[in-house]
Amino acid sequence: MSDTASVEATYTEQLEQLRQLQMLASLSRRVAALDSLDAVIDTLLQAAIQEIAADRGSIFLHDRETGELYTYISTGLGSRQIRLMDDLGIAGAVFHSGVGEIVHDVYADPRFHRDVDEQTGYTTKSLVCAPVKNAKGETIGVAEMLNKIAGSFDTSDLAMLEGMTSQCANTLEALQRLERTSRERQREVDFLNLVSDLTSELELTTLLSRVVSEATRMLNCDRTTLFLNDEKAGELVSYVVDKLELREIRFPNHLGIAGAAFTSGQSIRIPHAYADLRFNPAFDRQSGYFTRCLLCVPIFNKDGRTIGVTQSLNKRGGPFTAEDESRLRAFTAQIASALENAKLFSDVQAMKNYNAAMLESMSNGVITFDEEGRVNTCNAAGTRILRRTEEELVGQPTEEVFRGSAWLVERIRHVAQARTTDLAMDAELAVDGDTVSANVTVLPLLSSDDAQLGTLVMIEDISNEKRVKSTLARYMDPDLADRLLAAGSQEEVLGGNESVATVLFSDIRSFTTLAEQLGAQPTVTLLNDYFARMVDCISQQGGMLDKFIGDAIMAVFGLPVPGEDDEDRALRAAIAMIRSLWEWNGERGQRGEPTLDMGVGLNTDFVVAGNIGSPKRMDYTIIGDGVNLASRLESACKHYGARILFSEHTQAKLKGVYRVREVDKVIVKGKTKPVAIFECLDYHDADSFPNLMEAVGAFNEGLVRYREASFDRAGEWFEQALKANPADRVSALYRDQCGVLMENPPPADWNGTSVMAQK
Repeated sequence: MSDTASVEATYTEQLEQLRQLQMLASLSRRVAALDSLDAVIDTLLQAAIQEIAADRGSIFLHDRETGELYTYISTGLGSRQIRLMDDLGIAGAVFHSGVGEIVHDVYADPRFHRDVDEQTGYTTKSLVCAPVKNAKGETIGVAEMLNKIAGSFDTSDLAMLEGMTSQCANTLEALQRLERTSRERQREVDFLNLVSDLTSELELTTLLSRVVSEATRMLNCDRTTLFLNDEKAGELVSYVVDKLELREIRFPNHLGIAGAAFTSGQSIRIPHAYADLRFNPAFDRQSGYFTRCLLCVPIFNKDGRTIGVTQSLNKRGGPFTAEDESRLRAFTAQIASALENAKLFSDVQAMKNYNAAMLESMSNGVITFDEEGRVNTCNAAGTRILRRTEEELVGQPTEEVFRGSAWLVERIRHVAQARTTDLAMDAELAVDGDTVSANVTVLPLLSSDDAQLGTLVMIEDISNEKRVKSTLARYMDPDLADRLLAAGSQEEVLGGNESVATVLFSDIRSFTTLAEQLGAQPTVTLLNDYFARMVDCISQQGGMLDKFIGDAIMAVFGLPVPGEDDEDRALRAAIAMIRSLWEWNGERGQRGEPTLDMGVGLNTDFVVAGNIGSPKRMDYTIIGDGVNLASRLESACKHYGARILFSEHTQAKLKGVYRVREVDKVIVKGKTKPVAIFECLDYHDADSFPNLMEAVGAFNEGLVRYREASFDRAGEWFEQALKANPADRVSALYRDQCGVLMENPPPADWNGTSVMAQK
C-alpha cells in the first residue's frame, strides 16, 4: 500500500472513530434527557440496532429481588414487561460471566431456546450479546442484537454494543432505582389510605371481598383468598363469588398450604407449587386453574393468636418476593382488627337472626310481656295457637290476650312479682270459644344486673295432632313422622316414591368369629355399644337409619327430605364412623378386649322408598339398584383392603374436598356397564398411612399405566407406592396383578375393568 493510501485509510479510521465518539456522546445526552426507564431502553435499543445494522434486539435489566432479567416492550395499550430467569439462555450466560459473546449459528448452541422462535415465527440465525455494566463494573443487565443485516457480527460490533451500553448504564441504573423508589412510595401511600378505609367496614363479606381485591392488586397477582378460622368446627372458611352467588368454602384447618401456614404461624412462599409436596393439585384439577407460585401469610389478632390466613396465587412476571411477603404481612396485621370486628359483628347479626328464626320456627308459642303486662312480641306458633295475628296481640294486656283463662293471667302476675318459674302441664286454654290442651311455662325476664324486664309465656300445644306425632315418632324416624303428619295421609309418604338418595352400608369384619369367641351376652353388649356410636355419627350428619342387618348398618341420606349436600354428609358420616371406631378400639385395647375393624360402602342413585310388608307387619325402607351397589361396595372393601369405598355417582356430586383416589372400574354382578369406585383416606393420619401424598401419587401413576396395559411400568409405580407405605393393600394387589398379566397378557380389547362376581 502506498503512503498516500495508508494516510487515507488512517484518516478514514479516525473519522469513523470520531463519528462513533460523537454518536456515543449524542446518545448519552439523549438518554440523560429521558425520564422513564422504558423510554431509555427503547432509545438505546433503536440506536444499537441502527449502529450495528442488526435486524432486531433486546435490552434486559436485572431484578435482584426475583433473580430475573426483564425489559419493556411497547404495545397498542402502552408498555408491558417481559421477564425471564437470569440463568436461562445465552443472555443468562453473558449476565453471569460478564463477558460478551458472538454466536454465528445459534441453533448449534445448546444454550439457545428454540421454543421462542417456534412461538413467534421468527428465525434467529446469529447474535451478539454484551453485558451492561455500571461505573463500578457490576453487571446490571445484558444487550442482545439478532441477525446482522449484511455480513456477520464481529468484534467491532461487540465493542460498539458494549460502548453504547456503558454510556447509558448509569442512567439506566438511576432510573431503575428511581422507578423502584417511586413505586414503593406510591404503594405506601395507597397502603395507608386503603387500611384507613377498610378498618371502617363492618360487613364481613364486603370487607373480605375488598381485602382480597386490594391484596391482589397490591401484589400484582392473579388471585387472593382470605381464610378465617372457625374455632368450633376446626375449619378454615372462605367466601367466593360463584355465578354471581356468594359461596362458602370450608376445609380442615390443618390441610394444604393454607393449613400449614395457619397451624405453624409461619409464612410460606413457594416459587414452584407443583414441586412442593404440601401443595394439593386437586383444586387445580377441579377448577382448571394452574397454580404456578403462591404466598401464604398467617393473620394474627392483637393477642398474637392466629385467626386465619391470606393466600395469593401466581404473581405476574415471576415468583413472589420477600418484599411481597413483608407487604402482605403488614397489610394483614393492619386489617386484622377490622376482620375480628367484622367477624364479631357478623356473629352478633347471625345470632340475632338465628334467635328470630328459631322463635319463628318453634312449634311452641312464645309471647313476651313488658313490665306493665302488655305484649311485646309473639312468634308464629303463638299467633296460630291463640288464633290472632301479631298486630292484634302486640300492646294488648294479659287479660285481653288470655280472656277466658283467668288462671293463666294470675300466674303471669305471680311470676312477675316472685321472679320464679311456673309450669302448668296439660292445662286447658280458652281460645276463640274453643279449648286447647297445652303445657304452659311462665318465666321472669331479667337483665344482666337482675332488673325486671317483664315475663315470657311458652305454650306447647299437645292437642290431637301433636299426640299422634309423638306416638308415631316412637316407631319411625322423627323426620318421617313430620312428613306423614304434614301430608295428611300415609299413602303420600309411605306408598312408594322414587328419588335420588345416598345409601350407606357398613359391616364389622370377621364378626362371626368374634361372636363365637365372646359368647351370647358379651356379643349383644358389644353390638349395642357399637351401634350407639355408629348411629350417633349418622344422626349428627342428618342421615336416617334404615335398619340393622345383623352386625351391618343400612342408612340413607336425602330421605325423606332431600338436601343440597347429601353426598358430603354421607361421606362425612363414614369418616366419623371410622374415627369413632378407632377411638373406641383404643379404649377396648387398654381393657384387654378385642378390637374391631369395619368397611363402609356409599352410592348415590335413584331408589324407591316406601312402606313394604304385610298388613300385619310393615316396614319403611328403600330398595333398588342404588341400594345393591352400596352393599357390594361395602363387601369390596375386604378385597381392596379399604375401609371406605364409594361410587362415581357419589364422587360426581361431592361439593367438599377430600383425600380420595380411584381404585378400580368394576362391573358388578347383574350389570354390564362398568362403574368407577373411589377410596376415601380422610380418616388417616401420618401414623396410620405414612407418606400418604407420595403413596397416592405413585399409585395414581401406576393405575394410568395399568389401564394402558403397560404392566412393567405400572408395576414400578406400584412398588414406589409400597415403598412409601408398605401396608397399602391396594398397591400390593395391583403390583401382583401386573406380574400375572405380564406372564399371561390379556386380549387386545382389555381395558382394565374388573368384574365383581360376588354380591
